[in-house]
Amino acid sequence: MSLFITFEGLEGSGKSTQARILYESLQAQGYPVILTREPGGTRIGEWIRQILVDLRHTEMSPTTEVLLFSAARAQLVHELIGPYLSEGGIVLCDRYADSTYAYQGYGLNHNLDDLLAITTFATGGLMPDLTIYLDIDAELGLERKRQARSAPSSLAPHLATLQEGRPPIYGKPEWNRLDARELSYHQRVADGFHKLMLREPERWRRMDANLSIEDLARLIMDAVAPLLEQVQQYHLPSNQSLSDAARE
Repeated sequence: MSLFITFEGLEGSGKSTQARILYESLQAQGYPVILTREPGGTRIGEWIRQILVDLRHTEMSPTTEVLLFSAARAQLVHELIGPYLSEGGIVLCDRYADSTYAYQGYGLNHNLDDLLAITTFATGGLMPDLTIYLDIDAELGLERKRQARSAPSSLAPHLATLQEGRPPIYGKPEWNRLDARELSYHQRVADGFHKLMLREPERWRRMDANLSIEDLARLIMDAVAPLLEQVQQYHLPSNQSLSDAARE
């Protein structure tokens, strides 16, 4: 069986770092695992991402924003997440549908039922087995991200799960169109995430983003460990990875 784990949190929560750490840990243990992100993760998705995050696109309507995020998500599920899960692998995704409910639903006051219908159409109803939420104060998270922009990136391009020649999944932290919104928007997003967790407590694991990177990584591995037994182990030739097989 496969395993789909997503990471959610406000800007500056450290979710991308923790997703990378878990990816490297599972890979070192021999699990078939890939790491991807939203929006993006595919050639088409990365182009959509550039439109979504560009600070110049201030005229973008909230509806356009929802549909672009959903389009990128549909491509990611179709091209990468779905095929890899069908092979029995583990998919780690930095953001997924819950971000739409929090950022465009609670943040922009879109109707949640409408967002659910659009998201279900885009993903075929695919939901994570586990969602890790790194909880941080909105103002503190934004300040963390501002500081991170001036520091060297620790996210290496070799983690990209895209085919050769496509953009790497991670680069230097960006300050994007959504980051630049007023603090009250980010506070509504945080409140939205908390409400989402109350609706599905069995799927979410809420963790304090103020803990050290090492402590958080241990807590996340503790949360993931019980689910690893369901993952089917593969015996591929030494020159072929499961991610290669999933793309063929």
